Amino acid sequence: MDEFSKIELVRELDDQPSDSSATARLERWLAMLVDRGGSDLLLVPGVPACIRLEGKVVNIGNKELNGPEIEDAVVPALTSHALRLYREAQIADSSYRIAKLGRFRINLHRQRGLASAAIRALPSVVPELRDLHLPASVELLARLPRGLVLIGGAAGSGKTTTLAALINEINRRDQRHIVTIEDPIEYEHSHSRSVIEQVEIGIDAPDFPTALRAALRQAPDILVVGEMRDPESMRIAVSAAETGHLVFSTIHTTDVAGTISRIADSFPAERQHTIRQELAMALSAVLTQVLLPSKHGARMPAAELLMVGYGARQHIRRNALQHLHQEITLTKNAGSFSMEESLANLITQGHITRDDALACANHPDELESVLRKRTASGHSIG
Repeated sequence: MDEFSKIELVRELDDQPSDSSATARLERWLAMLVDRGGSDLLLVPGVPACIRLEGKVVNIGNKELNGPEIEDAVVPALTSHALRLYREAQIADSSYRIAKLGRFRINLHRQRGLASAAIRALPSVVPELRDLHLPASVELLARLPRGLVLIGGAAGSGKTTTLAALINEINRRDQRHIVTIEDPIEYEHSHSRSVIEQVEIGIDAPDFPTALRAALRQAPDILVVGEMRDPESMRIAVSAAETGHLVFSTIHTTDVAGTISRIADSFPAERQHTIRQELAMALSAVLTQVLLPSKHGARMPAAELLMVGYGARQHIRRNALQHLHQEITLTKNAGSFSMEESLANLITQGHITRDDALACANHPDELESVLRKRTASGHSIG
């Protein structure tokens, strides 16, 4: 079936009344999402159902949706825990599985007083780190013996995928006990050399702090906290890293300094000095990443990595976070690299444009300087 016919089929289905299955309409939309290779289904009042395809939003219907229609389509797919949260707080995350289509992550929320939903297709296979096209030294994070590793990035930047690939690397290589805590579980790991327990909030535990406290009693070598959401989870994760565990987590930040600030600022003012001292001791590495449009149609990750050493710990203790970018340069031999170096590599290799790189660089002047030096040394800049 050609692309035009696929879209017309969904438009026809879009206008048909729902059949006896409460989730039939949602499942038709998700079938189109999977068939076309999209990443997300977007249900927003005032526009037809849309999917995200290679970073662009594309309509898959011609009938504008309204809030009650979206609730009718999505609410039956929520877990009981997510449904309770939605009724109480008007926002909820849930996992959803459809035979032959796979697993999905549902976010049902409200905007302008009306229900909306963003539903992501979850990959069925855990990716290998080498297939993500990240700088080679990111693999060092899977070899750390202990400490806290934070992976930052905006929503949709691929940080959860990177985290899953790092855990997969450990699972294939080492005999460890790994416990992951997620809301919901995005990548399902199989036991390889490691033993992996995966705890889903709302199904296996009521919240992150409860799950974290329970996990520490299970003698894990490695803890994975799907997201740093609240001060109590942050406190427990930092404490676990201080006492010898290797702890991975993600956080919605775009640079190293912002990652430290986000954690410290989550606590009351009187606690922030103490948490910075604890974080200085516990933190082993901070990786932040972004996805950029590729010249070849897909998206490519650019990243920044700070392997935390003595200098960075001192800056964190003193809250002199403006100096952390300099520490990336000083710890290159340990594996650190800047966002600007990563972007310059992608430009040099012909993957992305200079304009796209400059638009997301943390330090555009530094990127221009790196590119000038490479041009002067004879490198071809794409």
